[in-house]
Amino acid sequence: MIEDEQQLLNNIKESLEKENFLIETAIDFDQALEKVMLYDYDCILLDIMLPKGNGIDILKALKESGKTDNVIIISAKNSLDDKLLGLELGADDYLTKPFHLAELTARVKAIIRRKNLKGSNSIKFQNLTLNIDERSLMVNNNPIHLNRKEFDLLYYFMVNKNRLITKSALAEFVWGDHSDNSDNFDYVYYQIKNLRKKLNKAKASISIEAVYGVGYKLTEL
Repeated sequence: MIEDEQQLLNNIKESLEKENFLIETAIDFDQALEKVMLYDYDCILLDIMLPKGNGIDILKALKESGKTDNVIIISAKNSLDDKLLGLELGADDYLTKPFHLAELTARVKAIIRRKNLKGSNSIKFQNLTLNIDERSLMVNNNPIHLNRKEFDLLYYFMVNKNRLITKSALAEFVWGDHSDNSDNFDYVYYQIKNLRKKLNKAKASISIEAVYGVGYKLTEL
């Protein structure tokens, strides 16, 4: 979330966190550019008018670097030229202030779904079905209860199946800016341990394999 109006930023952050999104924020151009160049995000909410710079220049930087983060422009500027320029530079959507938080949330969900799930609201792999909207898991059509972190980790594994995922990437996905805390690496380990137990008990046809000293990989059995 890149926005210099502190109250609006806080309202949006609080609203999206209620939907279980992990939110990072920036309030000026320099801070925003540093973050979007260092990290990959499912969605960037971008204001055009920023202290120390302009959101359009951030879009240009993303395009020039070849990054594919989804971007929703949220701005008080309502001219057709600004909207067309933003979309031409790679923005996926444009929302003019003021707007309802529910509409913004719906657009964020739609963009992330298109990116990760190609329009579907669920991920299927082997005998597992993970429903994103309901935050539920079915194994062999039987519901399996997961806590919030277990669901987030399984979601991340399933959209990156058969790929090696480092421990730091998992911790960053769950905790964002605070992922470098060593306690969080231990917590990820215990969450994965508990997740494995639930999947094994449900006879899921997948395996979360540990790659010693590096991370984990989700594969089929």
